This record gives sequence, C-alpha cells and structure tokens, in this order.
Amino acid sequence: MSSIGSPYSQRMSELRRGTPAADGFRMPGEFEPHAGCWMAWPARPDNWRDGARPAREAFAAVANAIAESESVTVAVNAGDGPGARAMLDPSVRILEIPSDDAWMRDIGPTFVVDDAGARRGVDWEFNAWGGADGGLYPSWDHDDAMASAVCGAEAVDRYRAPFVLEGGSIHSDGEGTLLVTEECLLNPNRNPTRSRSELDRLLREFTGAERVVWLGLGVVNDETDGHVDNLCCFVRPGVVLLSSTDDRADPQYERSLDARRRLESDVDAQGRSFEVHLVHQPGPLTVTAEEAAAVVRGVGVQARRAGDRLAASYVNFYPANDRVVVPGLDGAHDDEALAVIGELFPDRRVVSVPAREVLLGGGNIHCITQPVPGGPR
Repeated sequence: MSSIGSPYSQRMSELRRGTPAADGFRMPGEFEPHAGCWMAWPARPDNWRDGARPAREAFAAVANAIAESESVTVAVNAGDGPGARAMLDPSVRILEIPSDDAWMRDIGPTFVVDDAGARRGVDWEFNAWGGADGGLYPSWDHDDAMASAVCGAEAVDRYRAPFVLEGGSIHSDGEGTLLVTEECLLNPNRNPTRSRSELDRLLREFTGAERVVWLGLGVVNDETDGHVDNLCCFVRPGVVLLSSTDDRADPQYERSLDARRRLESDVDAQGRSFEVHLVHQPGPLTVTAEEAAAVVRGVGVQARRAGDRLAASYVNFYPANDRVVVPGLDGAHDDEALAVIGELFPDRRVVSVPAREVLLGGGNIHCITQPVPGGPR
C-alpha cells in the first residue's frame, strides 16, 4: 500500500450508552487471535532523541515484525506519512491521525468482544499519566481523541469510560480476571475522588471482568506510575509471567517478591491458583550521557538525565498470532528471556527486536501496540 489514508473519510464511531459488561462484552486475553494491530509514529523531540529518527527505526522494526503475522496500522501526524512509508513494510496501512506522542496501548481503545465475535472499543479518559500532577506533557487533546478515531477507522462502536485509565495499566486473561497495580490505579493523579472499591467496580463494568487482582508497586522508575504491563502479564488463563531479579540489593527485588506473594496467595475468576513464571529483568540499564544530550528540552516530558535508571522489562512484549515480539535490551539476559518466553508460547516463534530506543522514551513494545481481537474463541 503506497498511499497515506485518513480515517475521517470513514464513519465516526457510535457512542454507546451503558457498559460492556451489561451488553455481554469482555476484554479478551492478548494471547487470543488478532485481526490486526495498531501503532502510532513517534515525533516528540522532547522525548525521542535525534529528532526521533532512532525511535522511528525501532518502531518500524517492531511494526514490520508484527506485520509478518497480522495486519498493522500506523497512525501518523500530518507530514510524517512519506517518511513512515519509506521505513515500513508495504503491507502496513498508514492513516493520518494526530497524536501527542506514540503510546498506542494507552491512548488507543481497549477492544472488547462478545460471544459472537462482535467488537466494540472502550475509550478511556486520558490525562498524560497524571495531568497537572506529574503528567508527562501539558496538552493531550490529540491523544485523548485517538481511541475514537481508531474505533471509527475500525468501524466499531465505542463506550466512553467515566474515569482516567491507560490501556497498559490492565491485563486480562479473557476469562474474567484483570491484573492491575495499586501504584498506578490508586495514584491520586488519576482519579482522586474515586475509592479502590469504586475503581474495582468500574473496571469490571468496562472490561467484563469478574475479579480484579491488585498487585502493589510496578517496575522501578516507571514514568507511568507502575503500569502492570511492565511488571506482569497473562500468558494464558491461570498462568502469568513476572519480571524479577535475584539481586536482593536491587529495589526491584522486593517489588517483584511482593507481587509474587500476592499472586501465589490469590485465585483468578475461575477459582484457579496462579502459576507464576519468572523472567529476569534486563540490566539494570541507565541513560547514557550521549542519549540524554540528544533530547530537546521541552515543556512537558521530564528531562532525560545521564545515569537515570530505565524501567526495562522483558514482560513488555507483544504476542502476535504466530510469534511473540520481544524487546532486545541486554546482551547479558536477552537469550535467557527469549528461552523463558519461548517455553511459555511453544506454538509461536519468539522474535527479538532491538528496543532500547523505545525504552529511552519511557516504555516498550507492549506500550506501543494495541491489538484488534480476531473474533470468537
């Protein structure tokens, strides 16, 4: 495909009243079949070094790896289409949709499905990971409008959730269980007037889940205030993968140990005990002086400083239909991580993509992708 399209020539998504749960919809597990994947193109010079060129190469490598397994759509800002077209596989669809940054997991819709395979989208309120209290940039109107635009392009109806949430802060097993962290969802910079019990109820209403499992703290120095998708994920119902370290002096050690203890003392919506697998974290990794110097000092994104710890994790992968696209981050641990993930996905090829440039922006492969479910189980 050589042209750059616009979703606004297609129908706008219809806003549904009520909730997905009341209408018989559920958030599927990400390991279930996909009809496709959405991404956005990086541009912010105050987040991506060297005018975002290295980040764009990394995003393109991720998109092209996924495109070998399922269809990929990339949203680009005005003027960025030709450059993206030159770097992306010809099969990748490009649509001109404005964004403030490129974290499609958090700004795109969370898709839900019913038993017949119909799809709808959940459009969460977005405030740039904290709004006036720690948000990463001062204007996020384009990002908050992304979910509606994606739903329009996919020709699906949507629900507008009445609370702030990012897609990376929830993980579903597709059978009624959600994973979240207290660090993120209970942070007063998201929903200061809502209690934990209220958020638990709203999560169940807007994902169709029956049980929310609350973990504690996420990955150290995570700009998202501890998104669960950087710490722990479902591999299949009842089975989770948890980022960990064996270094007791590392602050991540106690965080991961607490998460493991909570999981092993809890059950999912079907009454199953959790089978917990561990994958050793990369590094710890830090920002180099060269990397920090190549980022433009902006008005929003927090400064990148040499020596800052990066929130690196192998759990932040994308399970495409016939492969798992895993971030390549650390020569000392990459092969071990690929082996662990490969054992957990025996029917899929495990593909490593160099992803340090994505990590430098504050997230990784799972954070920049949003799957479109493929139909009934």
